[in-house]
Amino acid sequence: MATLPENVHVFDNGEAVAQAAAAAFRDIIASSPGDRIAVCLSGGSTPKRLYKLLLDKGNGRRIPWDRVHWFWGDERFVPMRDERSNAGMAWGAFLAHAPEPLDSVHVVPLTSNSAAHSAELYEDELKLFYGADQLDPARPLFDLVLLGLGEDGHTASLFPGSPALKERERWVTSVEEAGQAPFVPRVTLTLPALESAREVLFLVSGAAKRTALARVLAGEELPAARVQPTGRLRWLVDRAAAPEDAS
Repeated sequence: MATLPENVHVFDNGEAVAQAAAAAFRDIIASSPGDRIAVCLSGGSTPKRLYKLLLDKGNGRRIPWDRVHWFWGDERFVPMRDERSNAGMAWGAFLAHAPEPLDSVHVVPLTSNSAAHSAELYEDELKLFYGADQLDPARPLFDLVLLGLGEDGHTASLFPGSPALKERERWVTSVEEAGQAPFVPRVTLTLPALESAREVLFLVSGAAKRTALARVLAGEELPAARVQPTGRLRWLVDRAAAPEDAS
């Protein structure tokens, strides 16, 4: 049987993955060295369960809501009220129910007439928050980045073969042709921005993700495998998604 890397943690099911992610979230937030905490959220069913857990009293009272700035790793170019919107999902499941008023929610601006322009606007917002135009490895942009894994190995809206994977200067770019449904234009953080993090957590659950995860862990050049943060990288996966021969 193949032995999994030390940064891959296997849990019984998706619920246990979400519970582990909530515990990790609390620890990462508590150890943040700055006055402002930057969290990059993800779409998907497992993060949605995590978001609900973070509202539990035991978790919610340990989050310094007034210090956290909320960002997104990617967004579909649809209105926030659209069921396909990542920000809309996180808002409805989580942020709208925060125990304190939030004034630091940085959604991707979708008021422009193109995903490309929205990407430019979001990059400007990230740079304004960061206080510089160049990323410094010694000063990560994010304290925590949450990511998922697609069945084709994509993460955020970085799809296999996409030109966005080669972008090393821009922090945000548009993806006009998505690699999987829904086939709508998207805005995504690039690898340099996603990697500028104290911690990156991949949340993976379900048998449909098993092949992709096995390929990533085998070192194939899939988008998710290319995320190499300046800080720590951890994979929280359930048994259904774990490779069959893993121990």
